Amino acid sequence: MSEQHNAVLLTFPDAADWRPAFEEAQHLPGLRVAAALERSTDGVLDIKDTFTRGAGVATVGSGLLGGLVGLLAGPVGMLLGFAAGAALGNAAEERYASEAGAALIVLSTRVPDGGALVVLEMREASPGPADDLAARHGATVERIDAHTFTEQVRAAEKKAGEQRAAEHSKEHQPTAQGPADGPAEGPGKA
Repeated sequence: MSEQHNAVLLTFPDAADWRPAFEEAQHLPGLRVAAALERSTDGVLDIKDTFTRGAGVATVGSGLLGGLVGLLAGPVGMLLGFAAGAALGNAAEERYASEAGAALIVLSTRVPDGGALVVLEMREASPGPADDLAARHGATVERIDAHTFTEQVRAAEKKAGEQRAAEHSKEHQPTAQGPADGPAEGPGKA
């Protein structure tokens, strides 16, 4: 069976139940990112915890590669190469974190009042490990194909951008001034 890249959603009707499942999920094969969202009984949403496998690897790896290339120019080149490589790697990680934040916003509507949602981004060779985890901890499971979910997030970002642009243009529209709106100006007026 080939691997499926999915967003696996574990929904907990009671917010007190998600922590053990979140901790255990960090050891699932193919897990890349995990996040836990909790909603209070009065509807306030909170991102309670996140986990990223290999966090910082892009920053350090790019820095080391840049340092090795810079070594050709001597010690100063090595230092500058490391700094430039680390900056590029960090920018890639920041972009991914921004995209993950947008994804959590899209999923926030799925968190029940008084409950929690654990979101797992993973490549699954089989649904068994995540399904077993959910069963052990009393969660329901939903899977969304990563490609489909990415399109949903992009559509939501586009809609939000269009709404911001519309609000911005409303705020900056010139208002027409009639004769009673301001001082009269023109030839022969003092």
